[in-house]
Amino acid sequence: MSFSLRMSVLAASFATLPAFVQAQVLQINSSLPDGSFAHAFLTEFKTRVEAELPSMDVQIFMGNTLGSEEDVLQGLGFGTHHASLSASAVVQVNPRTAVFDLPYLFENRDKVQEFAASPAFDMLAEGFAGRGIVLSALWDNGFRVITNSVRPIVTPEDLRGLKIRTPTSRQRVAMFNTLGANATPLSFGEVYSGLDQGVIDGQENPAQIADSARLYEVQSYMSLSNHVYLPTFMLFGETWLNAQTPEVRETVLRIAAETAPWTFAWGEETDSRILEELADKIAINEVDFEAFQAAALPLYDDPLFVDAIGADMIAVTREVLGLE
Repeated sequence: MSFSLRMSVLAASFATLPAFVQAQVLQINSSLPDGSFAHAFLTEFKTRVEAELPSMDVQIFMGNTLGSEEDVLQGLGFGTHHASLSASAVVQVNPRTAVFDLPYLFENRDKVQEFAASPAFDMLAEGFAGRGIVLSALWDNGFRVITNSVRPIVTPEDLRGLKIRTPTSRQRVAMFNTLGANATPLSFGEVYSGLDQGVIDGQENPAQIADSARLYEVQSYMSLSNHVYLPTFMLFGETWLNAQTPEVRETVLRIAAETAPWTFAWGEETDSRILEELADKIAINEVDFEAFQAAALPLYDDPLFVDAIGADMIAVTREVLGLE
């Protein structure tokens, strides 16, 4: 057999391999940097998956290496991307996830896990239907706090006049405008430079983000507002999942769900440690929780939230959390 004929036969044999043989790579994108909580979570997930599925190569891409968070979410639906650990940008493909923008919804992480094990989670997951995206689990992210370079924030009045970066979520923008700030939507990749150059005065994120992204270098104050708990969403593209065997598909989704409690425990422990470590780098203060809660209460009936999230999603969430 001639060399060219052998190469033709070899190429034909590869072309007829089953799809699942060609799809033993799982690439996961995150907008957050190396060393962040998201990196720790995905590393744990990778370890667990590869232990049960030795043929699976889980590849982690931090810092939006595979594209912006928004582009990757679209890619999940198009079949150009495999998976993403996402947060705020998810609201652009599933408005029901804006339920997490309702202020003071969760008292603690136990309440978040109650939500994740309830019909409210099922309704949330159904919101991805038709998008080519599958929600496998909610992982930790943390309660969001406010940092800024001007003054400590104790009451909503202290926010007045401050340009506070928010994600590109209309609900988060409305929240901070209601609380008195000048909300300024920016992608996370622009936050450090925006703070450094004075384009924005502050931002709101979990404390570990302020640490891992070194925001304390360009901020003076951290106020423990705990105004919103936003989880991270472990998402898979349906195209990638459908290319796997039923066993592989079930195993990956199961491990994603089983990793969730580990992430919440990690987050609880890390919050305490991070605040201790940050105490020498940035001034930390408590806030008047009741004053913030009262100022934010009108948002529960704001059409911007109700129309976007859905009255049914809000109702089942409040029922599950005992907020009726």
